[in-house]
Amino acid sequence: MNGNAGKKPVAVSEPVVPLLDAVVKVFCVRSIPNYSLPWQRRRQCSTSSSGFVIAGRRVLTNAHSVAHYTQVKLKKRGSDNKYLATVLAVGTECDIALLTVEDDEFWEGVSPVEFGELPALQDAVAIVGYPIGGDTISVTSGVVSRREILSYTHGESELLGLQVDAAINAGNSGGPAFSDKGNCVGIAFQSMKQGDAENIGYVIPTPVIDHFIQDYERNRAYTGFPILGFHWQPMENPDLRIAMGMRSDQRGILVNRVEATAPNSEIFKPLDVILSFDGADIGNDGTVPFRHGERIGFSYLVSQKYPGENANIKVLRDSVMHEFNIRLGIPKKLIPVCIKDGPPSYYILAGFVFTVVSVPYLRSENDVTVDILHKLQFSMAQSEDEDLVVISQVLVADINIGYEGLANVQVLAVNGNPVKNLKSLVNMVESCNDEYLKFDLIFNVIVILRTEAAKAATADILATHGIPSAMSDDLKTCVEV
Repeated sequence: MNGNAGKKPVAVSEPVVPLLDAVVKVFCVRSIPNYSLPWQRRRQCSTSSSGFVIAGRRVLTNAHSVAHYTQVKLKKRGSDNKYLATVLAVGTECDIALLTVEDDEFWEGVSPVEFGELPALQDAVAIVGYPIGGDTISVTSGVVSRREILSYTHGESELLGLQVDAAINAGNSGGPAFSDKGNCVGIAFQSMKQGDAENIGYVIPTPVIDHFIQDYERNRAYTGFPILGFHWQPMENPDLRIAMGMRSDQRGILVNRVEATAPNSEIFKPLDVILSFDGADIGNDGTVPFRHGERIGFSYLVSQKYPGENANIKVLRDSVMHEFNIRLGIPKKLIPVCIKDGPPSYYILAGFVFTVVSVPYLRSENDVTVDILHKLQFSMAQSEDEDLVVISQVLVADINIGYEGLANVQVLAVNGNPVKNLKSLVNMVESCNDEYLKFDLIFNVIVILRTEAAKAATADILATHGIPSAMSDDLKTCVEV
C-alpha cells in the first residue's frame, strides 16, 4: 500500500527570476578636471557601468559612474540602440545618481524593479550588471555576510552598507542586487581591494536608496545626509565614565570638538556626554540596538533623517541631565570631498598658482605636506565661506627667483589681512596699491613682491605656459577693482 495515497502533493516553489530586462548598461563620456593644472582638463575618456529602471521613468546608477560626465547614454538588454540620458541628481556621499531618458521608445517593454526590505544575514542575493569583459548581462550569486556602517570610498562618508560574497567587478557598479524573491535590495558599488580578500563586495542597501530618492522627490535636488556636527570618543573606560559624573546604569559617548558651522554649535559643548538620540540609548562604544540582536553605529539613526529635520537628544553635562530638540544640518568642511560647481578655482600672480584644497586636489598631488593631511583629518571650518588656500606651485620666472620650491603651502594673510578664501585673496591682491605685496605662509614663511612688477609679469608667464586666463571664471565676477 502506498503510504502517500490520499495526500496532496507538496508544492515546490520555483525561484523568482529577477527583472533582468530592467537592468541597463550605462555609457559615460567624461572629462575630469586637472586639479594640479586647474586651467586644464584631462584627456576625455569613456567608461561603462550598470544601472536599473525604477518607477517614474527613472534609472538608478552609481554617482562615480557619471562623475564629471559630458555625455551619458543607456542601452537596454538585447538592444543595439543607445539612448541619451539626462542626469537628474548626483549624491556624492551615498554614491547614487538618478537619470532619466526623454525618448519614449526607451521605456517600451520595460517594467521598473520593486524594492524589498533590508535583507538579513545569510539571505541570498544576485548581483546583476554588465562587468567589463563582455557585452551581455552577468549574474553572480552569494549571500549577505555582514550589515554595518561602511566607508563609502567615492564620497568619503560612512553609511549603512551590506557586505556580500558575490563577485562585484569593474562595470558591475550601479547594478541591482536582487533577493530570491525578485526584489531589489541594493546597488553594487565597490569591492574589497584585490589581495585583501576574495569575493567580497559591497552593496548600498534600500534604506540609503530610499533616503536618496525621497530627498530628491522632496526638494527636486539632492541635499544630502545630515550629521550632528561634533567629534566624539567612546566611553568604555570605567574611570572616564565616573569622572564625567555618569551613573553605573548610564551609557554614552563623549563630545571632543564641536563644528563651528553646525546648526547646533551653540547647543553642544566639549565634555558633553550624549546618552540617547531620538529615544535610542547609545552604548559606550557609540552603537545602538539594531535588528535581530545586532548593534550598529548610532550615525545610522542620524542618516535616516533629512537636513532641516529635528531630533531629540539627551545630554549629561556636569552630572546634570539635559534634553534638547535639535535641528539637523550639514556643517561646512574645511577641505571638501568634492567640487560641485564646475572646474576648480585658481588665481595666478607672478607665476604663483593659488588654489583651494579639496579631496580631489589631494588625490592628484604626489607631494602633500603633513600639515595639510592633519587639517584634512582634524581641522574644522570656522565659517561657511572659509576655505584652505594654498600656493600649489610656482611657474618659474625671473620675478619669483628664490621661491621656486614652494608647493602646497597654505597662505594665511596678504599684507597682514587674513585670507578667508580664494576670493578674499584675489580681491586683496587686485585692489592693492601698496608698493609691496606680502604673503604670510604657514610656518612663518613669507613671500614679498613688488606689486606693480608682480602684476606686470603675470601676462608674460601666462603666455609662456599657454594659460588662457590668470583666474578661473568663477572669480572674475567677484573681483573688486
